[in-house]
Amino acid sequence: MPEQPNKLVIFQSKKIRRMWYKDEWYYSVVDIIAALTDSPTRRQYWGKVKQREFVKFQLSRI
Repeated sequence: MPEQPNKLVIFQSKKIRRMWYKDEWYYSVVDIIAALTDSPTRRQYWGKVKQREFVKFQLSRI
């Protein structure tokens, strides 16, 4: 287990939230979208991606 499990990660000066849970890292998708796309509406961007690409999966907001 990491020493400081729930910390921010910096990617190209953008902050990405993460959490250590059951021996795995979980990252904030909307933070990653913000870092990669510079989209001003990152939650809407993620919503459109989910509608288009992940129809068969049940994704969690957590």
